[in-house]
Amino acid sequence: MRTLQRVVAACFAVVAVGCGTESSELDAPSLRTQVAEVVSPNGRNLNGRNLNGRNLNNTELGGMLVSVAYAGAHSAAGKPLSNVRLQGSAFFGLDGTTSLSGTDFTGARFVGKMGDDSTLHLRVDSVTQGSGGDSDLWSYQVSYQGSDGSWRSVCQDANGAALPAIAVAGRWNYLQGVAGGGDKIEDATAFTFACEGAAIAKCMHFGYKPWATAANGESLAGHHQACTRMVRADFCGDGESHTSDGQWVNLYDGVGVQADTESWNLEAEWSEAGARCFTAETRAHVPVTCSGFSPIPDCGSTGHFQSGTRLISESPYGASGL
Repeated sequence: MRTLQRVVAACFAVVAVGCGTESSELDAPSLRTQVAEVVSPNGRNLNGRNLNGRNLNNTELGGMLVSVAYAGAHSAAGKPLSNVRLQGSAFFGLDGTTSLSGTDFTGARFVGKMGDDSTLHLRVDSVTQGSGGDSDLWSYQVSYQGSDGSWRSVCQDANGAALPAIAVAGRWNYLQGVAGGGDKIEDATAFTFACEGAAIAKCMHFGYKPWATAANGESLAGHHQACTRMVRADFCGDGESHTSDGQWVNLYDGVGVQADTESWNLEAEWSEAGARCFTAETRAHVPVTCSGFSPIPDCGSTGHFQSGTRLISESPYGASGL
């Protein structure tokens, strides 16, 4: 019973990062046998190296859906909607003088922007409100209209099955290996459909909802952005991921959202801009070098939560693996 209780506690802060199916080969040592028997609030779904998953990143479209505009939204009946906005992840707006919210946006049409500045017609096929502690997380099944006129799911898993998305204000820079890559861009005119299973959505499920506040009143927006860096092992803060599929990581913070439940090797401290310091004990399994990087001293000190560190991560791996 004591072992099972420890595994249940560990599930609150231990997550697997990667894209695809679960891999028992890469399970952390303390979780090899018991974790499959426990329903985890964080889940064992893998997170994906892409910042926002596979959405529209296919050969037909040849690019990433980088943002969605509030302007130009229409109802299912084709009527223009005004004052469309997000409160948390729920849409609000007006159809003429009629107020709309939540499930009223079923069938709504939006205009998405691709990485090459082209646009794409999007349709909200269903709207579902979360429950319990995630009652402020609204899920949207979203489709895009292909060149042949047919509608296909914006978010898909590795097998092509449809996945829902969470709407979140602002947009991200999807470039990798360059200055600004992976940055959150505050843009009052646009939002992101964050596909389930990838970093932006996953970090909201971890409790880092960018519109919410911690128990001490601190905004969680910075923690959410730091989490997207952490999930993807974006140590250099340039959008480039340094992890492979199915890697375990333990994360914790100083605001009471995630607690440290493992005695693993220190990996890194994280801010919105990437890692503030990191060790050789990372999910990369090889040395990571960041140009111009100046690590802060005393890496892993919880005192750094008072001076810019949002998250600390630990890994059961060394530079050469388990």
